[in-house]
Amino acid sequence: MRLSVERKPVKVLPDTKRVIARYFFNGEERAIELVKKILALEKEEIFSLISPLLQDFSKRHRNITRKLLRNSERVKKYVATAGFDYNNLDENTKLLIGSYFTHEYSIESAAFFNPSIVPDPDQTNLEEGQLRVIISFRAVGEGHVSSVVFRRAMIDKQCNITVIPAGNYIDEAEKIHNLVYNKRLFLKKAEEADIDERFTNMVAKELDERFDYEQLKKIVIEARAEIEEPETLRQLNLILALSDSYRRITFSKDTDISDRVIFPISDFESKGIEDARFVKFTDENGRQSYYATYTAYDGVHIMPKLLRTTDFYEFKTSPLNGAGAKNKNLALFPRKINGKFAMLSRIDGWNNYLMYSDNINEWDDPIKIQAPEFPWEFVQIGNCGSPIETDAGWLIITHSVGSMRRYSIGASLLDINDPSIEIGRLKDPLILPNPDEREGYVPNVVYSCGSIIHGEDLIIPYGLSDHSSGFATVKLQTLLDRLTTGG
Repeated sequence: MRLSVERKPVKVLPDTKRVIARYFFNGEERAIELVKKILALEKEEIFSLISPLLQDFSKRHRNITRKLLRNSERVKKYVATAGFDYNNLDENTKLLIGSYFTHEYSIESAAFFNPSIVPDPDQTNLEEGQLRVIISFRAVGEGHVSSVVFRRAMIDKQCNITVIPAGNYIDEAEKIHNLVYNKRLFLKKAEEADIDERFTNMVAKELDERFDYEQLKKIVIEARAEIEEPETLRQLNLILALSDSYRRITFSKDTDISDRVIFPISDFESKGIEDARFVKFTDENGRQSYYATYTAYDGVHIMPKLLRTTDFYEFKTSPLNGAGAKNKNLALFPRKINGKFAMLSRIDGWNNYLMYSDNINEWDDPIKIQAPEFPWEFVQIGNCGSPIETDAGWLIITHSVGSMRRYSIGASLLDINDPSIEIGRLKDPLILPNPDEREGYVPNVVYSCGSIIHGEDLIIPYGLSDHSSGFATVKLQTLLDRLTTGG
């Protein structure tokens, strides 16, 4: 007999009206030709073009002038090639140049799925039994590029969920390179990213054991100046791009959580930031922060990465290294176990693994703890987010794939002190795609990146065939009883 799971009548849909102004580039020769045409215009023509454009697009973007000026800065060298000094141009000319290198991008237009849920850092001004939460989603837009977006929601004491409507604007983060890099970890990640050892060694000879971005940039630029061979230049550019995998990004304090989008910035994530699994982490001193493991994808390579924040305004990102930081599906435990960080992974694509580490960025020696067992999970089993601590053990919400590539959501229970020991696993799925949920961008899929306990209930947000997201609840104690008595 299957457990009673209630699908909540709450569906979170993509907001295709939410757009972001982004830089685009059509080649150097075309860029120079375009800049020359703009600079040939009279000042009156420039004003007559930029004035109505600003009036139109200011209704669609917060501070559109900042975006246009930022994009015009990116083509300064083409202004110089055209025979002009960029710094001597008036603001209207800079804005117009920027507008020709800007386009709108609807980040949620293609797909909207794979939610993760954590308590909001702000729990003020609530009634008894209420919980304010932040839900992250994987949003896919033009070109199948994935980003991370957020919504805020309220859960009342009856477990009713109210998702706060999204705002009208999107705000990209400001990117700030980390000040210092660890040479050993940086070179290790370069090796895992398939950067040719000859070129990493060429750069490594000039690097200090701890170095900053400017030192790396100077070394790479000097090396590039003496090289013409395309593959060598590509490898050197990859080394510089790898440094973008370590960075700090910040959002303006006047943005709502739904305004903030973590969009691919570095070359190693140019095709998407996939499936962020957020978890509220508590360290040995009781300090709390939020981590998210996610997958960076450049169209060829998969790079597992880690995101950290305390307030959802400022985030720090870094790659995950080691033999266990492979493939997708990494999920961090919410606290250390026996003095070590702990992580779930799926390094081979179809089994669940457990890893321990003294360093949150280094993961080796994965131990296989779960393999597909039942027909509905014969193809693969993985996690649906970070483990949840209960009195009975670590509750793992899992995803599985069976015949016809049909995804389902199940559950397992692991020993609280030794998570390599499986106490129990459901023999039947908790959630299967029903007729109302099986059609979408990717049909027959239900998938989650994190659940939460509220009162007596487990709340599971999940993606519906990649087109939208919904919620399901199950009585926690009933689920734990089933897991401890044979599924």
